[in-house]
Amino acid sequence: MAAPGLCLAQMSRLSLSTARHTLLHAPKASIPIVQVRHKGFKERILSKKEKSGALTGPTKSFSKRKTTEKKKKKPRTTYRQYDPKDAETFTLCEAMRYLRAFEVGRPPNSSKYEIHLKMKSLKNGPVVRNRLRLPHPVKTDLRICVICPPDSKYAESAKAAGATLVGEEEIFEAVKAGRIEFDRCICQTDSLAKMNKAGLGRVLGPRGLMPSAKTGTVVKDPSLVLKDLIGGAEYRERLGVVRMAVGQLGFTPEEMQRNVKAFIEAVKKDMAQLSDKINKEMVEVVLSSTNGPGFILNGEFRDLNSSLTPRDLSTS
Repeated sequence: MAAPGLCLAQMSRLSLSTARHTLLHAPKASIPIVQVRHKGFKERILSKKEKSGALTGPTKSFSKRKTTEKKKKKPRTTYRQYDPKDAETFTLCEAMRYLRAFEVGRPPNSSKYEIHLKMKSLKNGPVVRNRLRLPHPVKTDLRICVICPPDSKYAESAKAAGATLVGEEEIFEAVKAGRIEFDRCICQTDSLAKMNKAGLGRVLGPRGLMPSAKTGTVVKDPSLVLKDLIGGAEYRERLGVVRMAVGQLGFTPEEMQRNVKAFIEAVKKDMAQLSDKINKEMVEVVLSSTNGPGFILNGEFRDLNSSLTPRDLSTS
């Protein structure tokens, strides 16, 4: 009788060979094939080159995404000015009438008319800047300081012309102490070195009161400039717009007309003196007041078909 261990070994070999034979010769239908496709999978037909393996590396997809790159906007070289062609325009008398309605209840001398000249101008180009004495001055109570030798003939002529402060050392000490009791400052050429040595530019410069030859406030004879300063005003182009007060609320339409005309002619003259390469063009003329909106002027004095007359606006 054979040993039990030998019989068990033979039986195990027989069972393994039978299972291996059944797996090798099993029908294909008995082995399920599962294909897992990810979302968005699309079948495509391979070309002959791809089938033969001629193409190496990753194959390109047929659907290419169109990349839309945002075009960078070029920065503007001029200030944006809207075309006033479709805007409503007014005559000078009509604009004054509406602005007076906005200033009802205020003293005539407290509110002022202002002109805004909008123009096409380069951002990095030269600006229009000057000083003008209007035919009918808006502000005549300016306090003017004249820096000159106190014992000179220029000091006497400056006092006679209406200067508020005249001298050198006294003015230097008052300015350094913070006592600025003037609205304009003129320097005589003989006192220019002393003024620069005193260091008044740190105090007067930020306030726009520092005398300089560029602005015409460093002169040989201050009395000649005083006549233009008293009742005169400065204007400067900022962001393509030139602003200036051209009248008080109690001015008549005729006085306003002369002031507006003088201001526009002065600005046009300054524009003509610029280089030929610099092209400035006046686009719009707007009249406003201290507390009122702006009205675009059409260049006419009054509407002949309207019942409004300049006499109606002659009283405050």
